[in-house]
Amino acid sequence: MARLYRGPRQGVKIYVENFPTKLYAVSMTDGPEMAPDLVGRELKHVLRPLVRALIEEGVTAPALYALLKELYVDVASEAFAIDGKPLTDSRVSVLTGVHRKDVRNFRRRVDDGEGPAVPRVTVMTTVIGRWLADPKTTAADGSPKPLPRQARRGPSFDALVSAVSSDVRPRTILDELVRNDIVALDEETDMVSLKVEALITRDGEERFHFFARNIGDHMAAAVENILTRDGAAPFLERAVFYNNLRPASVDEIEARARALAGDLIAELNRMGYSRQKADARSRSRRKEDEARERFRFGVYFYRDDETAEDEG
Repeated sequence: MARLYRGPRQGVKIYVENFPTKLYAVSMTDGPEMAPDLVGRELKHVLRPLVRALIEEGVTAPALYALLKELYVDVASEAFAIDGKPLTDSRVSVLTGVHRKDVRNFRRRVDDGEGPAVPRVTVMTTVIGRWLADPKTTAADGSPKPLPRQARRGPSFDALVSAVSSDVRPRTILDELVRNDIVALDEETDMVSLKVEALITRDGEERFHFFARNIGDHMAAAVENILTRDGAAPFLERAVFYNNLRPASVDEIEARARALAGDLIAELNRMGYSRQKADARSRSRRKEDEARERFRFGVYFYRDDETAEDEG
């Protein structure tokens, strides 16, 4: 039997039902703008690739249900506080449809420090980013210069790693980059070269690290845009779409997109590195000028044979 709860925004109604044994939100309406069938259809479109990845990685539906319940509790507790006061377990239960007992258990685990650890951006990634951004480690055309592993003066691989982190030995980072075929070490000259073409392939934990953060920030930007009621989308999010194209035509367009994207990413990487260094040197007493913000800019290109599918 379905039950009706009042949602976090005025006019929002959240319908929940017993499935499979607990309460789960199944549809949400906000007047004529968000019909249940529309939300459900588009949500399936968004989640379909993710579910495919979850099945491939052995994550079952019950495991996803448990994760979603905990995530509902986390988001409600963080984003829907009233007048800055923490929400009660009952209020969180009403907002999310998660049973109050489960809410209490989830929140107690967080208070006890048992929540999942948030992984930090790997030292390897930051090292590579700086290698590609610093004028001292790049050629005139923007390509990365080979670096001596160690040097008394000037740039070196060890100096690059030490500038990023003092908690890990440069040799450890070098060995890991060599193992992943991202850099090459010439044993005779002791020179380290970055394999730019290898940067687009990632394996192991890094795949999921970037998957979560790239898709997470993209989703966050899109959500803010659709939740903004004044008509002004706060974040850049644009795409171009054409169908009924021959494979050769898409090959040509994809090659052009890769070239343009590579140039743009490289330019923004250099700009971000330059501004980060300048902001670190800047001293300001005004809170709004503190160096505390981050950004992520990304691009993607997807192609498929959709002879029987319509984007609309």
